[in-house]
Amino acid sequence: MPDTTKQTTNLPIAKEYDAIVIGSGISGGWACKELTQKGLKVLCLERGRPVEHVKDYPTAMSPPWKDQYRGRVSEATRAEYPIQSKNYAFDEMSKHFFVKDTEHPYTQQRPFWWIRGYQTGGKSLLWARQCWRFSERDFEENARDGHGTDWPIRYKDIGPWYSYVEQYAGISGLAAGIAEVPDSPHFLPHMPLNCIEETFKEKIEAKFPGRRLIPSRPAHLTDDTHKERGRCQYRNLCHRGCPFGGYFTSVTSTIPDAMKTGNLTMRHHSIATELVYDEKKGKASGVKILDAQTGEMHEFKTRIIFICAAALNSTWLLLNSTSSRFPNGFGNDSGVVGKYLMDHHFQVGASGEFDEHEDNYYFGRRPNSFLIPRYRNIREDVQPNYLRGFGMYGSGWRQGWGEVAAMKEVEFGFGAEFKDAISRPENGKWAVQMFPFGECLPYESNQISLDHDKKDHWGLPTLTMDCDFGDNEREMAKQMLSDSVDMLTAAGAKNIQEYHGDTAIGFGIHEMGTARMGRDPKTSALNGHNQLWAAPNVFMTDGACMASSAFQNPSLTYMALTARACDWAVGEMGRGNL
Repeated sequence: MPDTTKQTTNLPIAKEYDAIVIGSGISGGWACKELTQKGLKVLCLERGRPVEHVKDYPTAMSPPWKDQYRGRVSEATRAEYPIQSKNYAFDEMSKHFFVKDTEHPYTQQRPFWWIRGYQTGGKSLLWARQCWRFSERDFEENARDGHGTDWPIRYKDIGPWYSYVEQYAGISGLAAGIAEVPDSPHFLPHMPLNCIEETFKEKIEAKFPGRRLIPSRPAHLTDDTHKERGRCQYRNLCHRGCPFGGYFTSVTSTIPDAMKTGNLTMRHHSIATELVYDEKKGKASGVKILDAQTGEMHEFKTRIIFICAAALNSTWLLLNSTSSRFPNGFGNDSGVVGKYLMDHHFQVGASGEFDEHEDNYYFGRRPNSFLIPRYRNIREDVQPNYLRGFGMYGSGWRQGWGEVAAMKEVEFGFGAEFKDAISRPENGKWAVQMFPFGECLPYESNQISLDHDKKDHWGLPTLTMDCDFGDNEREMAKQMLSDSVDMLTAAGAKNIQEYHGDTAIGFGIHEMGTARMGRDPKTSALNGHNQLWAAPNVFMTDGACMASSAFQNPSLTYMALTARACDWAVGEMGRGNL
């Protein structure tokens, strides 16, 4: 049974608002900020509990030695979180930001690992914070090779909005002049590569023309530009919540700024169950919700709706909102809602050790990596076995006492002698690991649907996932693995270890495409301004709207699309069209 202890819900006095935003994560937070700052009275419906910056980060300042399981996950916890516990950010010190799988069931026709966080800020408290722009090619690729529907926008349409959200969120990065990852004019000082990464960069770029290794671009503050937040402290404990505000979340930034306007009402424990349609006006008139604590139903009226509950929950809402006008789900005249689900594929790569820089070490724990942007199937490179491409993420580090202590044959004696030996950095080698991320094509067969027979705790239908990666992704993964090994070999790495980890679609946590944008209402759910074709006062700006996945982390694109759609929506309201 879901935990509803002592988290009271303040019922809004008003029953009607200028706008309703469903979800308070990356996209929902931006919608709240933009709409309230433009003068609209906004109701934000968050299905999870309230989380307040600093106050509700219970483990943020706990030292590692106070973790009973020393970073591991107990069997009892794993039993309650069998899917969530697979995630890189999950442990005993962060599990309170993840849902319990036992309380939120769904059906996997084929393996699907659904990672979720239900609270103020959603998964913005847990994201990897990598912020890469899509390129001009990424918005043209569907039209070029015929897979998926053509994006109704191009890079020039979203470019100014990338700049807008980057300036506010605070993205550290280094301008590189690489077309596949366009630069921002608003980068904060970048987090430098360490010595082994610099050496690796020199060797790779010398031996593989066309491949460029650059520092990642995380949403971390590296200077004092954003006075209301503190700099990143290089603790790399981000998934516990950052009391310094060093990285961007809805909880540190967009929701507080929306609250400052006096125009935002937050209602937690509020599960949006149905969009209400006014057949006479041809628009949505409101949202029905179920109070997760009391079980009561409420309906709120509004002029416009922004659905930002994360791709699968947003799509669930459309599918669950049926009527004589929309028998197959709200706005689903095209039949594409729930189909063309995408996620990035990864879990292949390699690592190797280096003999260089034995007298060097680093300071702090940089919450960052490097990237070799896409270099396959662009320009002269044409691969015969697959379409699209991948980005080669990676990081370098100095092996420490953990690796030395785990050695089967220890040469350092016992007691104080052993303790002193494993405390010296020179006993560990430098290592580099490659972990590429690949694009997923949009397949109609990758879909989700409602299961009306299998209900959740509140008696609501659950989701069934029927999706998988295809032959294109499997062929690409082979190249991702071989390229990882080839680059490490060329750079002189030793003891190279390949890995091909256990994975499933969903594990990239980049669910996209289940209510895609397009140019034709017959083949898409949304137009070029993220409006439902069939109900123009309903906007969707989370991952559901995406027409393709590219290889880049998508959250920055969600932010830009949300800010752009909010600007359009308010303009249309002013023009009397909504």
